[in-house]
Amino acid sequence: MRLALDHITAVDCSPVELVQTARSVDCDGVCLFLAGMDVLPLMPRFDLCADRSARREVRAALADCAIAFDVAYPFTLTGRSDVAAFAPAIECAAELGAGVLNVLIYDRDADRRVDILAQFGELAGSYGLRAGVEFYPPSQVGSLHDALALVDAAGPASTIGLNVDLLHLMRSGGTLAELAKAPADRIIYGQLCDGPLLAPHDPEFEASAERMLPGDGGFDLPGFVAALPPDCPLSIEIPRNHAIHAGVSRLERATAAVQAVRAALP
Repeated sequence: MRLALDHITAVDCSPVELVQTARSVDCDGVCLFLAGMDVLPLMPRFDLCADRSARREVRAALADCAIAFDVAYPFTLTGRSDVAAFAPAIECAAELGAGVLNVLIYDRDADRRVDILAQFGELAGSYGLRAGVEFYPPSQVGSLHDALALVDAAGPASTIGLNVDLLHLMRSGGTLAELAKAPADRIIYGQLCDGPLLAPHDPEFEASAERMLPGDGGFDLPGFVAALPPDCPLSIEIPRNHAIHAGVSRLERATAAVQAVRAALP
């Protein structure tokens, strides 16, 4: 099974280190942040959009390690977003060979959400990329149902689809049956982790910093993969910040995540 390593699974990696770690643990892709974020304090500071030398190093590492760049982060649309301002970051992602631009949406205005996503999808498409909307309960697109309605209104499946995170599906009250009925051309990516069936007190912290290895929680990973379209690309998104603080190396953490996913899936 082809798997990609998500950046927050090894959040303390630089982009080049993430690519090298992915190859070391037998992954064939990465989901990579284009710049470090304050909300992820354990992530090194970098900016691939501004630093062309660092961008060249990442491009070389991807080629040397034969690693694909599956999903580029972060692209956040709000009521104040100027879609044209995303062009440099989209150009950077395209230059590095990304396939999907991950999109979170926080615009409170329903009509404007459609319009701004339509503009973003058109811009992404002009670079040969697809916008992958990630529904996320704390955002303004909190469920699979809402996300499907939005992308259907915003543009064609050739430029706009959904990135479905198993954690967000579970925390939003969605079901695997609902996912299985979704239009296959709209589901363009899937993200794997495990977690308790009962949501923790701080679901945002869970999402960004403390998820469970497959087998340690109550999620149905095989059922999730079966509900996705055939050959839907998959990434391992399992941040475990407690392991970082305990001194577990990034290679050990990534290895444990990959081994747990492979053991959980047929």
